[in-house]
Amino acid sequence: MYAVLVTGGKQYRVMQGETLRVEKLEAEAGSEIKFDNILLLGDADGIKLGDALKGATVAAKIVGHGRADKVRIVKFRRRKHHRKQMGHRQHYTEIEITGIAGSGDNK
Repeated sequence: MYAVLVTGGKQYRVMQGETLRVEKLEAEAGSEIKFDNILLLGDADGIKLGDALKGATVAAKIVGHGRADKVRIVKFRRRKHHRKQMGHRQHYTEIEITGIAGSGDNK
């Protein structure tokens, strides 16, 4: 079974047991979190969309927090004696999917 969930303005296709990095979540490492903004559920029988997803959740365990690799930004204007350098490191939360429950499931 797989699900498409929304968190941090992005959509992720997840299956049970997967580990992924999402935008930073305000929760302690090792705690459980539930995502209820589910767009799609799929399994061997087919897919479920829309009103069939009321009550569907994805449970996950927070593995840890971190920062991604540095992204370098360079602004340069030729012949104008102008050069500007910046860097950015995005915060993330690493989660492990522990369960996917449909609207009628109790998993």
